[in-house]
Amino acid sequence: MYKRLFLTPLLLLVAGVMTAQKKTAVYAIGFYNQENLFDYTHDEGKNDYEFLPDGSYKWNEMKYNHKLANMSRVLAEMGTDVLPSVGCAIIGLSEVENAHCLADLVDQPSLKPRGYEFAHIEGPDKRGVDCALLYNPQLYKVRNVKLVPYIPELKKDSNYCTRGFLTVSGELAGEHLSVIVCHWPSRFATSFYRESAGRQVKAIKDSLQKEDPDCKVIVMGDMNDDPTDKSMTEMLCAKGDIKDVGAGDMYNPWYNLLVKKGTGTLQYNGAWNLFDQIVFTPNMINKDGGRDFSTLKFWKPQIFRRDYLFQTEGKYKGNTKRTTAGGVWLDGYSDHLPVVAYFAKEIK
Repeated sequence: MYKRLFLTPLLLLVAGVMTAQKKTAVYAIGFYNQENLFDYTHDEGKNDYEFLPDGSYKWNEMKYNHKLANMSRVLAEMGTDVLPSVGCAIIGLSEVENAHCLADLVDQPSLKPRGYEFAHIEGPDKRGVDCALLYNPQLYKVRNVKLVPYIPELKKDSNYCTRGFLTVSGELAGEHLSVIVCHWPSRFATSFYRESAGRQVKAIKDSLQKEDPDCKVIVMGDMNDDPTDKSMTEMLCAKGDIKDVGAGDMYNPWYNLLVKKGTGTLQYNGAWNLFDQIVFTPNMINKDGGRDFSTLKFWKPQIFRRDYLFQTEGKYKGNTKRTTAGGVWLDGYSDHLPVVAYFAKEIK
């Protein structure tokens, strides 16, 4: 069940209710790149050979079980700073090999009490990594799941295969909410390919709202681009300032975390990037200083940090603690930090 909060003064201020306290339900929605959550057996047709016992990572049952335990610990703690007994209602994932990994993940001791189920469709990525969605069925009622393929826009790329866009429609807080989980083309490809992804995801978002104008849409994922990049600002039309968000745009609360606070979700050469983002349609924000939570609205963003997610010594001190770095198994987590967006709605 969702956690019912008797509003604290902080949330009273956010909700704009200064004369009478109201009960409000808060919902946490997260995303976390799993950085190569592979099992240790071969999937036919996939280039997963690095993650076999005789592969370059010497991947085996022991390492796989450690990876599951580590990732499930993080997933179980996401959202608990605000909702300690509930955590996230929905968590998008990237870099998961298959449904077998997802079934093992939600069955981990630290995650099983959450009762998560998962939405997943096997995709065309040659390495075999897919996107998925974990959800608490007591909070999010799934209606439909589909994988919209990434369509190559250049003739020379007719055989190009990468992750599609996992599109899940359902109901949260009594409202129609669709979630598009993404893992856009990597930076080994030029920005054109991520801009193409932005155009295609915007088309999916537009089609969902054309079918139901009241539908609220969240786009989340590892975009392999920052909130300031063209794929986000121009193609997806994800704006960093609420006042700039038009009817066909989206709001990106991560923009100012990167630009003004200089923080992010992964590091490269000592500098932060913020590739992991959760953006949403205008019907999920309060514009012009409004504080109306009569329908499900955005409250605040969070880059989820715990000390154990960082290297504390050695060459990589201060960086995220990965599973493997420099050919050495570190028994870590991911090269990305998770993100959480909190939404609130008054209980009538």
